[in-house]
Amino acid sequence: MEKVKVVRRVLDVNETMAAKNRKQFADKKVFVLNVMSSPGSGKTTLLQKTLTRLMPEMTSAVIVGDICTSNDADRLAVTGAEVVQVNTDEFGGDCHLAAHVIETAAANFDLDKIDLLIVENIGNLVCPAEFDIGEDARAVVLSVTEGEDKPVKYPLMFRVCDVALLNKIDLLAYLDYDINLTVENIHRINPEMPIFKTSSKTGEGLDQWLDWIRKKVAAKKKG
Repeated sequence: MEKVKVVRRVLDVNETMAAKNRKQFADKKVFVLNVMSSPGSGKTTLLQKTLTRLMPEMTSAVIVGDICTSNDADRLAVTGAEVVQVNTDEFGGDCHLAAHVIETAAANFDLDKIDLLIVENIGNLVCPAEFDIGEDARAVVLSVTEGEDKPVKYPLMFRVCDVALLNKIDLLAYLDYDINLTVENIHRINPEMPIFKTSSKTGEGLDQWLDWIRKKVAAKKKG
């Protein structure tokens, strides 16, 4: 029973810190997007393409969460966006980014000059979905190599996210994969969730994804 109390206390502290983050981002009119996925979904490459297209029209920054290495942060810095790396190996190898970590990382940016802050969360479909970090929206990236049943196996991730990207669709011709079944499974969990079918290699679906972000950033600026 004590374990339940401890978990509740940890989540309460995180919720309080997330509310503090959310107020700060609202005051600065920064749209914060928390991007989550399992490892190998193509998330970093997708974000590279996203930032390369968006940087000429809006100032963007990224907080990258990883257990070890700065590999993803190094790739995203090439786009010109400001990037802060968070490695959790130094404090126990946490499998998610919590709200207090985002507060510390965001302090490295001049938020008055940023329109879009992307959080590339640590790669797994479980823990990141459980922690509010004060973001405005959550996106889940699911590649077509991962199987159609991931939404029903990891329902919380698809329940808490605002948008889903079915990525690497250029590989569909080589796979025994039913993308319509995946869409059906996502909508079993979250009937209203918009879904973009994307390929970083061919660029298919990126226009729709970028327009979605543009509208969210513009809405945040209006308050």
